[in-house]
Amino acid sequence: MADKLSRQSRSANMAAIRSGSTKPEMTVRSAVHKLGYRFRLHRKDLPGKPDLVFPARMKIIFVHGCFWHQHPDPGCLDARLPKSNTVYWHSKLARNIARDKSSIAALKKLGWKVLIIWDCETSNSDRLKRRLRSFLN
Repeated sequence: MADKLSRQSRSANMAAIRSGSTKPEMTVRSAVHKLGYRFRLHRKDLPGKPDLVFPARMKIIFVHGCFWHQHPDPGCLDARLPKSNTVYWHSKLARNIARDKSSIAALKKLGWKVLIIWDCETSNSDRLKRRLRSFLN
């Protein structure tokens, strides 16, 4: 199946996708801040450049997009693979997953505890706050 967009339109679409300060990440940052926790953002000296870092607690939170990081929950429809250009997407997303696993393993080896919050999990604020509080306490 061919892409519905021209190469130029697809390129413009992909270039517009942000890697940081996304809506789900901002939701998590706001929730964590309202719970009274303070954190550092995107520390480049740590594997995977984590989204939120709590140095005194030795804890890290990644906010992952369900599509880009392939949320393994079968109920998450956002993690579906595109029907066009499947070879490209499969290899691209597989590299993302491998990089995530490698970063998390390296962080754990350094003594960090890691929590992954998926994009689809940010819509229920009560559940999100409970999960964050449980992890950070």
